[in-house]
Amino acid sequence: MAIQMGGQEEDEAIGAINTTPLVDVMLVLLIIFLITIPVVTTSVKVELPKEQNQIRETKPENVIISVDANGKIFLYDAAIKNTEDLQSRLKSFAAKEPQPEVQIRGDGRADFEAVGRVMYAVQRVGITKVGFITDPAQ
Repeated sequence: MAIQMGGQEEDEAIGAINTTPLVDVMLVLLIIFLITIPVVTTSVKVELPKEQNQIRETKPENVIISVDANGKIFLYDAAIKNTEDLQSRLKSFAAKEPQPEVQIRGDGRADFEAVGRVMYAVQRVGITKVGFITDPAQ
């Protein structure tokens, strides 16, 4: 008793490759490339600045103003009463040719207002070179 399963038509091997999954994968890849290529390329050509880490040395002609954590102002090591006193002392430095650079050393715990008052006083006397002294990141 032999059971016959189908006819001769089923015994033939399928000679064609099913390309539907291949087409689906290729369409997905095409969409991914179309979305990502405009992000990678930019249309405006600009010359970006190069980063330089310059070590700044304190020169004898630099004016050093310090602000401590309590907001007290010091010109070099001498305490200053108020910003008007600071302005009157800075006028002699502003008259020099070339002007010295003012370096402001603000305590990290000081109020921004205290450092802002020093910056305003420096601006009022006409000194144009102002820098901030910070600790380098470690």
